[in-house]
Amino acid sequence: MSKVKKTRPKKRRKVGFTLDSVEAHEVALVGTFNNWNPRKHPMQKTSTGAWQRNIMLPPGAYEYKFLVDGQWREDPQNDQSLQNAFGTRNSVLHVATR
Repeated sequence: MSKVKKTRPKKRRKVGFTLDSVEAHEVALVGTFNNWNPRKHPMQKTSTGAWQRNIMLPPGAYEYKFLVDGQWREDPQNDQSLQNAFGTRNSVLHVATR
């Protein structure tokens, strides 16, 4: 009888996202981590006008964008991006293991 090796689940890490967009009325964080669903991770506006959201993610690479008042925007604070199937670019996040 062979032994089944138990694998430990990968620890998720808290990742913070911020977008400075004082003029925005609604901002959502969308990406491969939520199947590009804008209802999964709405962002909260701070008193300074920035939008913030923290989410828990397992290690890996993720593509994402912000949906600002119905318009797609890359993360201006992240210089890592990839071209997508629509001819635009997605921001890329790498969550490392600890």
